Amino acid sequence: MTDPAWQRELRAHFPIVTGHPDVAYLDSAATSQKPQPVLDAVLDYLTGENANAARGTYPWANRTTARIEQARDRVRVFLGDPAPDRSGVHFVSGATEGLRAVARDWLAPQLRDGDEIVVPYADHNANIVPWQEAAALARARGAHVTLRAMPYDDAHDYDAARLARLVTPRTRLIAATHVHHVYGNDMHVSRLRAAAGPGVPICLDAAQSVGHLPISLAALDVDFLVFSGHKALALPGTGAIWSGNRRGPAYAEAGWRGTPNTSGIVSLVAALDWLDAAGVDRIERWTRDLGARLTAGLAELDAYQVLGCQSSLAAASATQRRQGIVTFRHRTIGSNDLGFILAADGLLVRADGHCQGDEGEKTSSVRVSLHVHNSPAEIDRLLERLAALNHD
Repeated sequence: MTDPAWQRELRAHFPIVTGHPDVAYLDSAATSQKPQPVLDAVLDYLTGENANAARGTYPWANRTTARIEQARDRVRVFLGDPAPDRSGVHFVSGATEGLRAVARDWLAPQLRDGDEIVVPYADHNANIVPWQEAAALARARGAHVTLRAMPYDDAHDYDAARLARLVTPRTRLIAATHVHHVYGNDMHVSRLRAAAGPGVPICLDAAQSVGHLPISLAALDVDFLVFSGHKALALPGTGAIWSGNRRGPAYAEAGWRGTPNTSGIVSLVAALDWLDAAGVDRIERWTRDLGARLTAGLAELDAYQVLGCQSSLAAASATQRRQGIVTFRHRTIGSNDLGFILAADGLLVRADGHCQGDEGEKTSSVRVSLHVHNSPAEIDRLLERLAALNHD
């Protein structure tokens, strides 16, 4: 695996990467680095016509208002929205706020005594706690709501057959994740519709997929898709809720909405433009291949345990499904200590519990998460350092 010209060209767009040649940033699942065109777009806006949206009558304010509305359409296009005339796009501070808004503003008011919610307790807490909060809001009104645990198989994928048996006429929502933030696998969400039946709404946490692999809302057939801008090459403090408005009432934000994060939304549009120009399909293949290079190398080191599907460790495996996220442990060195050791060598990884729910891993681990600016040389450098610690 070599660095093709297109990848070297895209890597050069990241000033923080090229400005630190001795550092390998391997934590894109926590937050992504920003390409120069995104930074330029924000600076041009802030120094050219910065104003509040939907509040002024002068040209800068009017153009900012128009930018926000055009950004909604840009998100729809990027996500492959099959029915943009019916759907909604609502800007939020990130995936956590977005999922909480769906739970609070849309789901909770509908819940009645005896209703059920399917919750993925081995996924990120951001896709668990909001549904617990929705049930608590219903309970405050005297309605008892049952939270059902999403079933998983031995490869940490959703078990669609068991889910089909779990769904009842009282199931009001299924919460799911597109790409798992610890195991890195595509969770095969498109299979959930058949398991759920035609009428059950599905809310999808796409924080680790938007900007990393092509998205097709038509293929996914979900009712909500929520993502964070800062994990998709945009600035922190922005994200979006896409609502299909097909099953149940149309989504509407509750309460008064204050000033939008205008510069963040500008950065999101610029990031989506950059990703389209770069080719999200190429980015997906690149990061998946880098992840396979890493798992194949780790499989040769006895002291390490790779989390997730064990039949996909070989680079040539037909079941390799990790989307640029590889998580592992050393059998005797604590993960936090290993994180410090790697950071001292300029290898920046995540080392902790990764905000996973109660049915997830009980012991902390090291997570490597990749983007298009990462290179085979960085993976080899990481493996060389890990090999030096290959002892029990």
